[in-house]
Amino acid sequence: MDMRTSGADKANHSANRYPGGQTIYTGASISPSACKEPRVRRRHLNSSVMAWLRCFEAAARAGSFTQAASELSLTQGAISQQVRELEDRLGVVLFRRLPRQLVLTSEGEKLRETVTTALDQLELALSRLQDRRTDGSLVLSCYSSFALLWLMPRIGAFYREYPEIDLRVSAEFHVLEMATVLREEIDAAIRYDLGEYRDLESVHLLDEYLLPVASPDFVEAHPALRTPSDLDGSMLLHDAVAWPGASADAEWRYWLDTVGADRVSITQGRRFNMAQLAVEAALNGQGIAIGRLALVIDHLREGRLVPLFGRAVRSPAAYRLVHVAQPPPRVDALAHWLKQETSRFRQGRDDYLAPLSPASR
Repeated sequence: MDMRTSGADKANHSANRYPGGQTIYTGASISPSACKEPRVRRRHLNSSVMAWLRCFEAAARAGSFTQAASELSLTQGAISQQVRELEDRLGVVLFRRLPRQLVLTSEGEKLRETVTTALDQLELALSRLQDRRTDGSLVLSCYSSFALLWLMPRIGAFYREYPEIDLRVSAEFHVLEMATVLREEIDAAIRYDLGEYRDLESVHLLDEYLLPVASPDFVEAHPALRTPSDLDGSMLLHDAVAWPGASADAEWRYWLDTVGADRVSITQGRRFNMAQLAVEAALNGQGIAIGRLALVIDHLREGRLVPLFGRAVRSPAAYRLVHVAQPPPRVDALAHWLKQETSRFRQGRDDYLAPLSPASR
């Protein structure tokens, strides 16, 4: 028995013929012309090239075939061979092979930047797909000094406002980039820097002001400190890593240049790798720190530190919240809270700054 169908139905179904002459229409047929988007032929990206690129990126990042081999669980010879295969395929030299070092050529640097960006984006996409955290945790990376002196006194308000978010603060120093965010599973970070991010988004939270501070006992013991020029020969306390790329005396040099005391020598003094350590040294009468107002304002208000010369200078660096594009909702909640807190702090800070010299602000 034939199962008959209309001409229109026949046009929309594929026919299967069975023994005995039966024709059964079993499903829709799709002609090539029905596909709206043409298929992209990736002529260069086969499985071999993908493997070569992975080896190249690891070697470029490490500057060593040996370290790349350790990372990828391959032999050094295998990494070297696969990079050579890639060079032969492209017809360019990607590395200059020195006795103890690999140096990227200009072509290699261009390829490294492209490949690293692509791999980071793939890693981010996979991370988002696999992020099924149900505990509501949020990992916040923060410089130690800011975390201890500014964030910790205020963070209780965040926990009260967002009890469903398990905020986990991690004090860290490393330079923030996409690879670090993915590797450390960082949801957001607070950084004091110049705001130069290639693959991450940053939101300005708070500008900063710099001013020399010392303990009351230190100031009493050094009555000759009346103008910035009198700092020549004084015991200066430095945060030697104020922001990524800064010189060891960047904040002192910037303040002195801005107030017109650029001839003061800053080679003397003590250097620390945390602003908090310089502040603690000043609190204990060991010298004069270049204080960031966000970190020392409570000490100033309570008299544990004294501002020298009444000159506060806006820092070239600022505090920023950094995260990937399209962060999860819990990061949006943190950003909202931080903006509220920094706005409140800014009002009180500006009241403190008001009596200071207008020319220095």
